[in-house]
Amino acid sequence: MSKQTLIPACEYCQSRVTSIFSNLKAQEIHSLSENKCGNIYKKGQAIYYEGNKPNGIFCVNKGVIKIFKMNEDGKEQILRLAKAGDVVGFSSLLNGEFYSTTATVVEDALICHIPKNVFMHLLENNSEFSLRLIQFLSHELKRSQDNIAYMAQHSVRERLAETLLAIKEFGGCEPDGITLNVALSREELANMVGTATETLIRLLSEFNHERIVELTGRKIKLLNSQELIRIANVSD
Repeated sequence: MSKQTLIPACEYCQSRVTSIFSNLKAQEIHSLSENKCGNIYKKGQAIYYEGNKPNGIFCVNKGVIKIFKMNEDGKEQILRLAKAGDVVGFSSLLNGEFYSTTATVVEDALICHIPKNVFMHLLENNSEFSLRLIQFLSHELKRSQDNIAYMAQHSVRERLAETLLAIKEFGGCEPDGITLNVALSREELANMVGTATETLIRLLSEFNHERIVELTGRKIKLLNSQELIRIANVSD
């Protein structure tokens, strides 16, 4: 498959509109489009591995990605999800270190890769872009700190409720308005909550019995979001 049919030009990419590249000048957008490459990734495929050296950044055109670390027991700790318009793999590129995380595909994805020299040229020559990236990094740092604090201070039941709400905010719902668009495996959901898969399944069954959610395979319907907000101890 040719580059032209595989990868949309940056000038016409709808995902770019919601990304850190949304306010670039026409010539900068053209440079991105001319120098990037990309690929279609199937569910389960890795985009990059922890310990490898980055040579660019990855932009999600479509699909869902999970970014995670492996703990000492070989279990994934999912740090965040990424979707269309998100950029992944840039932190390690900026600090000149090896990847500290692994990124794999949750839903079939089209990913663009921007070489290091192109990305760094943007940072060095576009102060507005640099500021935008700094603001994004600051937001991500605060989100990570808030997540660490929440994990330490709340029960698994509370964390599950909060995670379901976060997935709803991240990916939205299907046309029925209550079925989560992102369908994670029970193991992946447990890895986001920070608990054992068996515990996650038991708590989901409790939520199902209490008519807070409804389970159909991997699909989860949020029947009572207000109750989830109450359980999670978060503001609406």
